[in-house]
Amino acid sequence: MAVLFVRPDLAKALSDSLNRTPEVETVAVTAPPLTALMDAPAAPAPAAAAPLSAEEKALLGTQKQQQLVTTWLSKRYRVAGDAANMLVSTAYLTAREIKLDPLLILAVMSIESGLNPFAESPMGAQGLMQVMSKVHHEKFQDMGGLQAALNPVANIRVGALILKDYVTRGGSVEAGLKSYVGAAAFETDEGYGGKVMGEYNLLKQVSAGKKVPPVTRVMAAAPAKPAAPVAAAEKSVSGTQIAGL
Repeated sequence: MAVLFVRPDLAKALSDSLNRTPEVETVAVTAPPLTALMDAPAAPAPAAAAPLSAEEKALLGTQKQQQLVTTWLSKRYRVAGDAANMLVSTAYLTAREIKLDPLLILAVMSIESGLNPFAESPMGAQGLMQVMSKVHHEKFQDMGGLQAALNPVANIRVGALILKDYVTRGGSVEAGLKSYVGAAAFETDEGYGGKVMGEYNLLKQVSAGKKVPPVTRVMAAAPAKPAAPVAAAEKSVSGTQIAGL
């Protein structure tokens, strides 16, 4: 201490050495040139898909059939061609996966929402297929939750699965549509099934290459025979008919 007091220059040198921040060696990072990124090898091609069965080929249809249906629906519901193409492609791919007629899916979609992916009914039915997302919330869990109800792809898939389940349980398309619109406990579906089948028949004609004006009105099919009396448990169901219930 006495030395530092006598030699202030040594005190200053010691202080400077204690307060000096150690230097950290920095390494310069240079980004690779753009050409190197552009020339990077592409990801490996996916494995070849298994050959389609005869049933899958029938459900998937030909590219020409899908294009005919896409063009017709685009004009009929005034939807942009690219958007209509995405919806039709999704319906066909979903139909192949779950073994359901793609034209039936598109017919339900047309009657339910007019191909409006953001449609919502006063009762809470949402999206292209007007699915009651709060009732079928578990079906959206693997697709991002309830917010996926307005995602066109998720909505088509969930709606088609619900429709397939109702058709299977009901034993016919007509019975399935009656359940889909929420009229299983009622004597009639108030013409809903006829409208869907009318649209379906138009789509079949379009798919076959026939000239069907986009403004053609849907002619409802003849009313089905009165349904058998419903069980007491079913009669207890109350409320307005709701699509996608």
